[in-house]
Amino acid sequence: MSTVTTLYPPQRVAPPASDEVALKQKKADAGIWLAIRSFIWDTDTYLKSPEERRLLLKLDLCILPCLCLGYFCKYLDQTNLTNAYVSGLKEDLGWTGNQYTYAVALYTAGYAAMQVPSTLIVQYVRPSLWLAFCEIAWALLTFCQAAVKNTGSMYALRFLVSITESAFFPVGVYLLGSWYTPTELAKRTAIFHFTSAAGAMMSGYIQAGVYTSMSGRYGLEGWQWLYIICGIITVPCGLLVLILLPDYPEKGQKRWYLTEAEFELAQERMARVGRGSNGKLDRTTLTRILKRWHIWVIPITYTFYGLGCADGGYIAIWLKSTKKYSVQKVNIIPTILNVIQSVGVVLWGFLADYTGKRYLVIAGVTILSILPTGILAAWPGSHQLILAAFLITGLQYITAVYFAWFQEICQKDPAERAVIVSLSIGLQYGMSAWVTILIFPQTESPSFRKGFPTTLAFVLMGLILATLVHYLYQRDIKRGYYENNAIQGSPLDKSDDIIQGEQEEGQYYDQKTDQGDLPIVPSLDDNLAHKRKAELSTA
Repeated sequence: MSTVTTLYPPQRVAPPASDEVALKQKKADAGIWLAIRSFIWDTDTYLKSPEERRLLLKLDLCILPCLCLGYFCKYLDQTNLTNAYVSGLKEDLGWTGNQYTYAVALYTAGYAAMQVPSTLIVQYVRPSLWLAFCEIAWALLTFCQAAVKNTGSMYALRFLVSITESAFFPVGVYLLGSWYTPTELAKRTAIFHFTSAAGAMMSGYIQAGVYTSMSGRYGLEGWQWLYIICGIITVPCGLLVLILLPDYPEKGQKRWYLTEAEFELAQERMARVGRGSNGKLDRTTLTRILKRWHIWVIPITYTFYGLGCADGGYIAIWLKSTKKYSVQKVNIIPTILNVIQSVGVVLWGFLADYTGKRYLVIAGVTILSILPTGILAAWPGSHQLILAAFLITGLQYITAVYFAWFQEICQKDPAERAVIVSLSIGLQYGMSAWVTILIFPQTESPSFRKGFPTTLAFVLMGLILATLVHYLYQRDIKRGYYENNAIQGSPLDKSDDIIQGEQEEGQYYDQKTDQGDLPIVPSLDDNLAHKRKAELSTA
């Protein structure tokens, strides 16, 4: 076997038996608290230095609150249309046909159109500035929605809101991938995505409370008060993003709460796993991206996954159609689905980080989702069975695992990573804009005889495509594509000492691999591999 010099250790390294014994001893020496944190949080916590653990604590306390609160507000507003529709907006605006479907489609179209532009904008503008501007802008537009008097105005406002809200999720996901390593990323992306379910859930509770206590006050209906309250919540969250959210671990972008040593450590962590943050898109970069399978397979895979998650969004319309529930219950019962979704999102994210098996988690959850989507496709006569199927669809959300997986597949090229993340979301939303009109027309509610069976087909197709991504990714690993983690298109500056250390470490692993001591096997834990060598050398 010939030796290939690498700047970083191979992605997947299995230590010899003697090293495993030393690692177990290292974990035992770390103490109970670090052992617990390694079990429930990051699997390599006990291998991290106190300085790195302090850096991660600062990042968690600053990045996650900013992103989670902002995304909570975004989903609060996005879900408000459904809650307003079943709480009086339909009657006040005279919606008797497919107006609701058209309003949703307009929002979806605008949201999809701005996905890629938003991630490209933050290659030139600091993410904290762009996201803060977008969040405050959509807060103002949320206030305006409370004053609409006709369908055309609501259509226009929903489209403008979608433009401003479109940046938050793709830029947030990309930013998380710019600060966290593979053993840390999925669970934090899951916590970020969890707030979408929390926002949808809180919207139901807020609308139920507002309808009971505020409807009719100062001449405003309950659904109008819902938009006013959501706007009031959103403005301070936008200001928090401006003050607290870090940008990239790049030269000249250090935030006030990070020391110089911590900022350098953040840069070194990303260099260690071969992941850059800032990738400008030019003709050369675009040509490089178009030559890889990633851009042709990954976005369409996520699109079918997203289309397969559409069923749960129609639970409120079905509840109202039964005429068995009050307005308050029509708003509150769907929050049970949101609770289930929240639990599932976080559970799958932690499980994916703990096991390192992104594809197996995705495949398992997708197979599980066939049950509720199949029941809705069959549309049995049992009221209880239909309700149970709607609620169980909350378990099928594995968005966080998908994006952690995609960012690791594209980690060698920051520009490609930005494009893949945003294009995946944009294509999914773009397809939803017209697919929902075709298969979920309001005139066929609540059974949607075209919609639910088609959704089941999307779920099955998503599983097939995820399997294809897994096959191609494993093929690239076997071909050595990830052995050299050099960052393409990244301006990361590294000192000669860092480069020399990385080269020595790469030679160490190449030598061990040639000797048969460290066979390369599939694993996401390249950061842990790096630390194994460093820690064992001092054990």
